[in-house]
Amino acid sequence: MHSLAIIEDDPTVLKYLNRIIGEAFPGIEIFLYSNGKTACAELADKEVEMVLFDIELPGMSGIECLYILKARSPQLKCMMLTNFDDADNIFKALKAGASSYILKNTQPEKIIEAIRELNNGGSPMSSQIARKVLSAFQEHVNTHNDFFHSLSQREQELIQYLAKGYRYKEIAAKLFISEDTVRTHIRNIYGKLQVNSRLEALRKTGLL
Repeated sequence: MHSLAIIEDDPTVLKYLNRIIGEAFPGIEIFLYSNGKTACAELADKEVEMVLFDIELPGMSGIECLYILKARSPQLKCMMLTNFDDADNIFKALKAGASSYILKNTQPEKIIEAIRELNNGGSPMSSQIARKVLSAFQEHVNTHNDFFHSLSQREQELIQYLAKGYRYKEIAAKLFISEDTVRTHIRNIYGKLQVNSRLEALRKTGLL
């Protein structure tokens, strides 16, 4: 890695990160910014391989800055380095394009290790952040399972055929029922799931 940018409004933290990264990566070019607006403007003319973002920045949040830079350079490796460990900020950052999420209270050697891992194609996260991501994923899966299991066995069979792209006529033949019966089951499924389309039903049951 030849170049990296840090966007951090606390001058003490910015100086600290500049020092430990400079020591760990001799010869690396480091660009320092105290706000997202300046970073977005100046990085347009620079080729950096990685950017470290704080979230709470003056004028423009780190996540907003991340959206802009990632849209401009999809290959950019992005790490959130912040004090915020709430689910809302975590998932907004990941959705915006962050591949790594590290808390500022992480030991310096672990920060350097995370930067190396990100540079090598990994997605390092602080352990408590990883646990929150996993917990949210499991909750998401369980919610879909609850919707799927709220359907009768016949309705479950039918919606799985829908997920495979079968038409009503084909489903009727598979289940040895009439097309009208298929339509009745579909209406019942939509009613139970409180949806209005096949796409919504498949998404809600986790089949899409």
